[in-house]
Amino acid sequence: MNVDCNTYSSNSNTVRDALCFFLDEEMGHKLGFVQYPQNYDNMTKNNIYGNSLHVINEVEMGGMDSLGGPLYVGTGCFHRREILCGRRFTKEYQEDWNGGIKGRIQDTSIDEIEEKAKSLATCTSEHDTQWGDEIGLKYNCPMEDVITGLAIHCRGWESVYNNTTRPAFMGLGPTTLAQTLLQHKRWSEGSFSIFLSKYCPFLFGHGKTKLRHQMSYCIYGLWAPNSLPTLYYVIIPSLALLKGIPLFPKITSPRIAPFIYAFCVKNMYSLYEALSCGGTLKGWWNGQRMWLVKRITSFLFGAIDIVRKLLGLSKMTFAVTPKVSSEDESKRYEQEIMEFGSSTPEYVIIATIGLFWLI
Repeated sequence: MNVDCNTYSSNSNTVRDALCFFLDEEMGHKLGFVQYPQNYDNMTKNNIYGNSLHVINEVEMGGMDSLGGPLYVGTGCFHRREILCGRRFTKEYQEDWNGGIKGRIQDTSIDEIEEKAKSLATCTSEHDTQWGDEIGLKYNCPMEDVITGLAIHCRGWESVYNNTTRPAFMGLGPTTLAQTLLQHKRWSEGSFSIFLSKYCPFLFGHGKTKLRHQMSYCIYGLWAPNSLPTLYYVIIPSLALLKGIPLFPKITSPRIAPFIYAFCVKNMYSLYEALSCGGTLKGWWNGQRMWLVKRITSFLFGAIDIVRKLLGLSKMTFAVTPKVSSEDESKRYEQEIMEFGSSTPEYVIIATIGLFWLI
């Protein structure tokens, strides 16, 4: 089992449920890991920063469960020990729950175990080994959890998604706008770097996983480049309006019908998803607003950073999202007042686009 440092268990049946999946007579031998949803216990009623993952947890991850299993999200997950050691799935595989462990314990003394533990605790124990490549979590990527899960699926294993009524694990979500943008920049940057690497789901998973499963991985891998059409959407129509250039048919023209239909259906379906997953009307509106903000800031900077790294102009870094806020920030968050905090380059884009719309 692994969880984030700011995550705690909120369901005492979690371990038992995971073991039930692994011990299932029909599908247990196929499972590499059991993934629980990532939930936050500090979300406000109307989700002011759009950080609630309810739609992703209920809709997207649940959909992946029917294609071969959800991706590994880095927390709230139970792994079969052998898959982290590089084992490939075979139809003849049967888990030996007792023999292997007992044999190792009997053949090894306490002193030997202690000496091995000391060597493993050093910073150089993994040098010149298969750790980070064939064994353990994948290295050298901000989203090592996603790559690890993809590699497990490509070795023939499946995963299962267990979204219980009572949340299995609860963590802390960002409470300021700056924290939110930083977290989504890291997520989009890491996912896009996977898409452009040898671990691209279409390349790495070719012939190993279903095409639909590969496509479901790419939902998140294409977050960053999605910033470009979004920038076009927020800038070009305004420029066309200033210049008097018609981009769409007149409202009285029958040709406007497809545009109205697409606009209404998209928003109605999005609203239905939000409400069916326990959200509110205002929460849905906040989510729509924040997705636009994230696309023109976090996703854009994530795409730029990946291009700079590919050109050798910068090196990969891992930005940890701070989850600690001052008393005043926490109070404003509980009152659902947006907290801008310290200045960041992302705010320049938000302010520029806002002023551009006013003009």
